[in-house]
Amino acid sequence: MLSLSNVSLKKDGKYLLKNITWNLNKGEHWSILGLNGSGKTTLLKLINGFFWPTEGNIQVLGKTFGKTSIPDLRREIGWVSSSLQRELYNDPVQSIILSGKFASIGLYNEVNEQDVEKARQLMEFMDCIHLHDAKFNTLSQGEQQRVLIARALMASPKLLLLDEPCSGLDIIQKEKVLHYIEKLANNPGGPTLIYVTHHLEEILPVFSHILLIRGGTMYNAGKTEEILTEEMLSNFLQHPVTLHKNQQRYWISLKKKNHSLIST
Repeated sequence: MLSLSNVSLKKDGKYLLKNITWNLNKGEHWSILGLNGSGKTTLLKLINGFFWPTEGNIQVLGKTFGKTSIPDLRREIGWVSSSLQRELYNDPVQSIILSGKFASIGLYNEVNEQDVEKARQLMEFMDCIHLHDAKFNTLSQGEQQRVLIARALMASPKLLLLDEPCSGLDIIQKEKVLHYIEKLANNPGGPTLIYVTHHLEEILPVFSHILLIRGGTMYNAGKTEEILTEEMLSNFLQHPVTLHKNQQRYWISLKKKNHSLIST
């Protein structure tokens, strides 16, 4: 599904990403975990062809960068990012979802009855059918994220990139969005998911693998149960932590020198 070999990205003499080697196989859902500024979103933009590697090779869905059409490849990749919220501000929900077929900001192409029916099914799947005529700027942040996920699914992508989809959401809205992401991940006909976050508690049981990124380099990658350990996370964060697990979800606390805890 995805292969990066010694990939680096350099801008203005500075490495944003350096020596990333990563393979993602069909049937795996991955979470990318890192602190702010670690390179998570930059890595997604590389995968989507918005950035071009300075060094190394990238292969996405069996297609090698430099030997394939990036615009054609993007039709097979869904993208959910908070940056889209500003650009879709005044558009009605149904038009936003339909525009996902063409990966356009705004609906400028003609659609047919099958497209409208598919958009309706996606709105039902994401529980936003009642919002179909609403303007995007009137929705709550959680509703907006569900609409953006439905939009990304309109082109039936094989790979879905979720760039911090729960950013800015309160606990209720966050859990609603995570519920639909879990529902999507468990759909046999659904896409492979890559979920970017800096919040450990957002990593659902459906994410079988985790990539840890720090300072633009890949710290480690592997199966979730092997990566999410106190020793690994303490070394990764360069601070001692306590790891909590409840209902197959993880939470983390930082340890003070006097061994009391600061919740994060």
